[in-house]
Amino acid sequence: MKFEHKLTSGRLIKRYKRFLADIQLDNGEIITAHCANSGSMMGLKEEGSPVWVAPQTNPKAKLRYKWELVEADGALVGINTALPNGLVEQAIIDGTITELQDYQNLRREMKYGENSRIDIFLSGSTTGDQDCYVEVKSVTLSRSPGIAEFPDAVTARGTKHLQELRQMVADGHRAMMVYLTQRSDCHEFRIAADIDPAYAKALEDALQDGVEATCYSCNLTPKEIIVESRIPIRL
Repeated sequence: MKFEHKLTSGRLIKRYKRFLADIQLDNGEIITAHCANSGSMMGLKEEGSPVWVAPQTNPKAKLRYKWELVEADGALVGINTALPNGLVEQAIIDGTITELQDYQNLRREMKYGENSRIDIFLSGSTTGDQDCYVEVKSVTLSRSPGIAEFPDAVTARGTKHLQELRQMVADGHRAMMVYLTQRSDCHEFRIAADIDPAYAKALEDALQDGVEATCYSCNLTPKEIIVESRIPIRL
């Protein structure tokens, strides 16, 4: 996925109120950018970190810029959690995510479960597979070199999604968690059980009940983000 507009570089001053970030652009201008990430952003919000922002395209947006990338530990990290669903959709279509091929139909944000929406719904399998419910999670945390982790904060919503995927399997469907690591410096994925033990237990239970899980890494530049390759999950 190529960024719609050229990104502008700068340095992070601070991230605050979850969705706001003050940034000094390379030309000296200080701006407030929208931060499309409700997580803790552990390890990604240090003052002075190199960052990249994009101009807002929504005429109703209150802020002129949105924060897209940050450099952490020498690697580019995508912090915009609005992008992974589209990235995974494209990676399914172009064959990168090999576990989710041979479906004729793909829908986004379909209602299911208890007042929820599934990120991607696949149907019309040409090989006789069941319809597949796909939940996508953006992964940005890395506390050890080469190790990606999720979540970076307690996520009751994420635990609820796992329970709903278990129900889909019980109802005779296929269900899969796709963890998308929006950083290119990780070769292994783990669950941060010390941060959210309830989520770790919910995933363990879901896997035992037939929910599938996979993790893919991305290659990031200030021009584009590309889903690149599958990395192993260590539980």
